Amino acid sequence: MEYITNSPEETEALGAALGRVLEPGTVIAYSGDLGAGKTAFTRGIARGLGILEPVTSPTYTIVNEYTAGRLPLFHFDMYRLTSSEDLWDIGWEDYLERNGICAVEWSENVSDALENPLLLHIEKLGDTSRRITLKGDIPYAFSL
Repeated sequence: MEYITNSPEETEALGAALGRVLEPGTVIAYSGDLGAGKTAFTRGIARGLGILEPVTSPTYTIVNEYTAGRLPLFHFDMYRLTSSEDLWDIGWEDYLERNGICAVEWSENVSDALENPLLLHIEKLGDTSRRITLKGDIPYAFSL
């Protein structure tokens, strides 16, 4: 599936639409350049899950946890990790066992540890326009 958004608000709205239909245990593997909108999309997923607290980039913490929604959301930033071994060292299997949503930015750094993820690629088309491509098992059709 491919979508075009024309503002950060539309990117978040698309994330919210996906968040409303995600099932427990879903792993989302993000790819895209720095500043492409991965965290904005994750803010939308959080909103779609009913999470009202602010969602911020986990760049310096590696993972941010949001548990006050329909499902917990674990937002990872793997930019500073160099291998899948690092992912296992931070307790990846514990997060998987909690049956929430694992949103993994810079997933290419740990791709061999991600089993059957939903692949999400965000490409900058302009200052605010983005092409968002999803591949994998999406439980239901969704749109803005």
